[in-house]
Amino acid sequence: MGQVLERTRIQDVDALRGFALLGILVVNITFAASGYPIHVAEDPAYNSWLDHSVRWLSSAFVDMKFYLLFSFLFGYSFQLQMQAAQRAGAAFRPRMLRRLGGLLVLGVLHGVFLITGDILSVYAILGLVLVAMRRVKDRTALVVAGAIYAYLFITLAVAAVFLDTSAVLDPATAVTAAQGTAANLAGSFSDVIGEHIRALPTYGLSLLTVQGPTTLAAFLIGMVAGRRKLLQNIEGSDALLRLIQLIGFAIGITGGIVYAFGGNGDTRAVLMSVMTAPFLTAAYVASLLRIMHSQSGEDLRRLLAPAGRMALSNYLGQSVATLLIFTGVGFGLVGQVSPLETTGLAVGIFVLQVMLSHIWLGTFRYGPVEGVLRAVTNATAPSWRTQAA
Repeated sequence: MGQVLERTRIQDVDALRGFALLGILVVNITFAASGYPIHVAEDPAYNSWLDHSVRWLSSAFVDMKFYLLFSFLFGYSFQLQMQAAQRAGAAFRPRMLRRLGGLLVLGVLHGVFLITGDILSVYAILGLVLVAMRRVKDRTALVVAGAIYAYLFITLAVAAVFLDTSAVLDPATAVTAAQGTAANLAGSFSDVIGEHIRALPTYGLSLLTVQGPTTLAAFLIGMVAGRRKLLQNIEGSDALLRLIQLIGFAIGITGGIVYAFGGNGDTRAVLMSVMTAPFLTAAYVASLLRIMHSQSGEDLRRLLAPAGRMALSNYLGQSVATLLIFTGVGFGLVGQVSPLETTGLAVGIFVLQVMLSHIWLGTFRYGPVEGVLRAVTNATAPSWRTQAA
């Protein structure tokens, strides 16, 4: 009975990670499918009510939400890594530093060769903060996370009041830049790589101002949750989960709607989204946990868990898929797919990944990239098979 319960607890974390992968893909695929999103512009070729509706729904319910869940789970897994090192009688710090070094290499290669922007290198760098803070008290970690959000509130509020973004976000300039980006993505592999590199300053600015700080805050909250084993004591009928749903959906959806109407170029709308996105993310988590622990929802956990168990392989695989579909390296469909079709492709890719994850883990213990990273972490030769051939 204890082994079954422990397996269920692990599957909860993996299933949440799998769910996060879908949301991240729905966001990331838009940057691969068009040259317009990175320049905060809308493609005039897709200007129908349906196109606007799909973008609006994504802004309200998906954008800026799922990377927080992924980051929270990174912090949670960081604590599990500490426990694993302790059980193995190994020094944690060297193991984690090797792991973060491996992530950094993967992230740099990913961001240069596969897609515009990357989160793995950011995780590797911010992971050093977790290593440095691994022994701080829970209260200290939560205070730092709260201070990060207080800092963001102040800086974004000041920017909303005093910063004039009209010159920076000139629509005509944005459209011209977007057309250039689309042309580069539709070109040769060297053109694609060049575009990825040129986008690094823009992506870096986003990381410095919003995504990096919120990622670190989610890391710290996840680390505290891991210490307290908050995802190991779920029954599904917990009153706390219902409370999180009630508060999270009320605040999160309100903020998402404000952001969707205001747009990414409106600093006030971005401020609202940054402050309320964690609530909607928490509500999603509570809802999925309640569903998975219901009598009819166990199959959902079993369905999603393998995809989350090899999340790193699937994350990189998503970028390979979008590279082949949209850039000149493959079919060159950049700028030729509507927002609805783009979302449909994201769902299709994810469904395929879920199927492949079940097949792979039927034979192997770790995902293809996970096996390599585990070897780097433990300073051993890579090993994937569940049993000798």
